[in-house]
Order: sequence, then C-alpha cells, then structure tokens
Amino acid sequence: MEVRDIIFSSIMVFSGFVLVYKLVYNYSPRDPVVVISTVVLIGMIAAMLLSVNERLRRFEIELKDHERSLHISMHSVEEEVKDRVGGAVKKLDEVREELLRRGYR
Repeated sequence: MEVRDIIFSSIMVFSGFVLVYKLVYNYSPRDPVVVISTVVLIGMIAAMLLSVNERLRRFEIELKDHERSLHISMHSVEEEVKDRVGGAVKKLDEVREELLRRGYR
C-alpha cells in the first residue's frame, strides 16, 4: 500500500469511530447490540472500500502486462509482415525484369 492509502484508511477508520460514537450516544447509549453492529458495519464498509481499491490496483497491473504483451506481439507481427512483403516485392521485381527481358528479345 502507498502512504496515501494508509493515510486515507486511517482517516476513514477514525471518522467511522466518530460516526459510531455520535450515532450511538445520541440515539441509544445503553444498547450494546447497536454499538457492536454499528462498529461492525463501519468496519466492513472500510474493508470493502480497501478491497475494491486493491482489486482495481491488481486489475490495472494485469492490464498493463497484457498491453505490454500485445505491443510486443504486434511488433513481431509487423516485422514478419515486412519480411514477407519485402520478399514478395523482390520476387515481383524479378518476374518483371524477366518479362521485360523476354519482351525485348
């Protein structure tokens, strides 16, 4: 994780606890089920956001790898096509020269 992600995560967790504190003590200060469920809910939302962030990061890395692989494949195909076209042009030139020599005789 980057430093930025760690800072954002800590701010998110801190704000989650502040939200739980305000929510619980304003509405139901004595009910432990509400306190625990609210803390779990905020924690799961934070974990879900971090998980989505990590999946997107892995997807981006895989996409870059595939892009690099595709670029290398395209380059090799381009070289192969150049070689084949060059060979075909050379053969056509030989045939043309042969036809020109036969036509002047």
